[in-house]
Amino acid sequence: MAQRYSSFDKGGRMWLLQRVTAAFLLVVLAFHFFLLHFVHHADEVSFLMSAGRMETLSYYSLMVLFLLTATFHGVNGVYNALVNQGLTGTKRTVIKWTLVAASVVLVLQGIRTANAWAGIPLY
Repeated sequence: MAQRYSSFDKGGRMWLLQRVTAAFLLVVLAFHFFLLHFVHHADEVSFLMSAGRMETLSYYSLMVLFLLTATFHGVNGVYNALVNQGLTGTKRTVIKWTLVAASVVLVLQGIRTANAWAGIPLY
């Protein structure tokens, strides 16, 4: 029988964060799907409607939290999948810091976009 191997320490902090972010993402994606596919159909959604939603602090906050959560969940999952495949040494360090840098760029650009939609000045 194959042995179970995971780079996560079962019961560890990163293991828990991966599960908590997955649960949060499921709830937010369900909200998104309901709002944009049942309440408003795709052909009714416009840039102005989206900007109007982003001007609401609760929606804006939820979308920024969604961005942060999805970025962490995705990058952490990719990194641990690579570690599970045997990534070690210098390659592991390079991949880790490349993913961290890509995450920072993604989050900064995502927040800039959210701010633009919400009408928050970028300076």
